[in-house]
Amino acid sequence: MENKTRLEVVTPYGITVSEDFEEITIAGSEGEFGVLAGHANLITTLQIGAMQIRNGNKTEYLFVNSGYAEVAPDKVIVLADSAERSEDINIDRAMEAKKRAEERLKQQENIDFARANAALQRATTRIMIAGKK
Repeated sequence: MENKTRLEVVTPYGITVSEDFEEITIAGSEGEFGVLAGHANLITTLQIGAMQIRNGNKTEYLFVNSGYAEVAPDKVIVLADSAERSEDINIDRAMEAKKRAEERLKQQENIDFARANAALQRATTRIMIAGKK
C-alpha cells in the first residue's frame, strides 16, 4: 500500500466511502486542496462541492454537502452532512431541486435567501458531478 492513504467519508446515513487512494482533491471552505500520502495533519471545514478520488488512471467523483475533514499522514476522515458518488446522483431529482431553488430566488419576498442559495448550489453541484460518471 505504498503511496496510498485511507479515505473514509461518513454521513449521518452511514459510511459512503472507505477505500485507499493515491490522491484526493477536496472543496475546503478556504478553497480546494489536495492530499497525498504523508500529508501534514490538518483539520478544516468543507463547503458544498466535489471531491475527486484518484487511483492510477481512474478518477471518481463525489458530491459533498458541507462538513469537516481531518487529514493525517495515513488517513483522511470526512464528516459530511451528505455525500454521494457521481453514479448514485439522481439527475432528474437534482434538476427539479435546481428549478425549485431558482423559483424561490425569483420571488424576492418572504424567502430565506441563504437557504435558497445553498439549495441552488447543492443542485448545481450535483448536476455537474453527475455528468462526470
